[in-house]
Amino acid sequence: MAEQVGVSEPAGGPASSKRTDLRLVPAVLVAWSVALVGSFANAAGSAVLAGVLAMAGGLLLVRARRHQPARQRARTFSATFAVATVLGAAVAIQCAVTANIREEGPLADAVAEGSSVLIRVLITGVPQEVSVPGTSNGNRWSVAATLVDVTSQGSVIRGSADLTVLGGNGWQEVRPGQSVRTSGTLKAVREGQGQAALLSASSTPVVIASAFDFRQSAADVRSQFIAASAWLPPDPGGLMPGMVTGDTSALPESLEADMKTTGMTHLTAVSGANCSLVLGGFILFARCLRLSRPAAGAFAACGLMAFVVLVGPDPSVLRAAVMGTVGVAALIGGLRGRSLTFLCLATVILLLLDPGMATNVGFLLSVLATLGIVLMATRVASWIPAPVPRWLAAGVAVPLSAQLLCGPVIVALQPQFSLYALVVNVVAGPLVAPVTIFGTLAVPLAVVLPWMAVVPIAIAGTCAGGVASVARFFAHLPWAALPWADGPAGIVSMVAFSTTTLVIIWVALHPMRAAAWIVALHHALMVLLDRRGRSG
Repeated sequence: MAEQVGVSEPAGGPASSKRTDLRLVPAVLVAWSVALVGSFANAAGSAVLAGVLAMAGGLLLVRARRHQPARQRARTFSATFAVATVLGAAVAIQCAVTANIREEGPLADAVAEGSSVLIRVLITGVPQEVSVPGTSNGNRWSVAATLVDVTSQGSVIRGSADLTVLGGNGWQEVRPGQSVRTSGTLKAVREGQGQAALLSASSTPVVIASAFDFRQSAADVRSQFIAASAWLPPDPGGLMPGMVTGDTSALPESLEADMKTTGMTHLTAVSGANCSLVLGGFILFARCLRLSRPAAGAFAACGLMAFVVLVGPDPSVLRAAVMGTVGVAALIGGLRGRSLTFLCLATVILLLLDPGMATNVGFLLSVLATLGIVLMATRVASWIPAPVPRWLAAGVAVPLSAQLLCGPVIVALQPQFSLYALVVNVVAGPLVAPVTIFGTLAVPLAVVLPWMAVVPIAIAGTCAGGVASVARFFAHLPWAALPWADGPAGIVSMVAFSTTTLVIIWVALHPMRAAAWIVALHHALMVLLDRRGRSG
């Protein structure tokens, strides 16, 4: 497991001569900062920012070219930040285009007027049930769509713009690929969102035309998989589809609450870990078929693409999919130990494609969790004594590393501390892989040969039931969820707590080295005090 995360070993280890490649870190920081600013800026502001960054990148590139080869370090510094500013300029241009559609696009006047409109849209997403506070007529449904035309104040406007439709009964029946007509009021979206408008539908949708859409096919496959799992008990029957396909519609509310209490919410839906398992499974299967390295990489990439289509392009899944694809490319090229480079490249690519991800908390948590694994998991696992099996050491180090970096963000969202979060993730960790692998294997069988899907569903369901049992047990133990300070105080205190935890773990696993450090520190302090006393 130590080689999988691509982090250098501690001094004296086999990889001590390797250095972590940090050249893409400035690019991530600049791209993310620009995406945050651009998500809240207008089109003109984003365009000005793009121009400034492009000029800065050009100047840095000229400076890099003028340096002599002997001054390699200075040239590398200039080139690194030149790449970062150019990528930041590209993100700013994307933000400017999105803001311009929102400000000057076909829906801008209708949003400003706030009057009722007759609109025709093309459904591009799957309806999701949302709770609207203050409504007594039941929940409403949210679905992504693209504008076809809108009639406002007697004039018909045609164009292309993304919007979100929020409607009542009837909207749960719409499907991707359908062209529907409805009426309602167009409203401005919250700052930071990439859509041009929010349509509050006042009438049921009228289907005008239908066309094939792969997202609907994926939704049908997920529904058939849930139906094939209906014979399982409620807990595994609701949790397994979420862990395999991302569909949490059958997840019991009580189990969802228990998993939230114990810090296991990342297991209730597909995450980056699932994509990594699927990618690894396809690579192993391809190698068992004795495919060449390029053929195995292409096979694994196609399999991962099919999995993403099935699950849906959530930010964490997209991040893991892009990172997995970059990792496959590195595998084909024979590269090793480049996990941080892969993560940085994946993050920059996703920010270029959708700068709005910079404001998505799920995307932030996904990147932080992977960063913790990349930077600390191997080192923490190496601290654990050699008699402990390496798989067990990695099973503790990976969730601990991810939790330490995600903790400050989690308490900012929910000011509470899950006392047993590390323990439950270590205990439930070995069960995640069987659920993902056998559940994914059962998905196509549930559609083509349902009777053959019984065995993999039973195996995956049993393991999912084990995950649910772990959550149920620990959630009802005393002090399962402790209150924590909210706001900046909570974030700072959690950073201090995470740092202290890491230091305590190192001291506990290296008592002799810790004692030597204490003695050395005491000696240095005594020498310093003695010198100050003499000088006084």
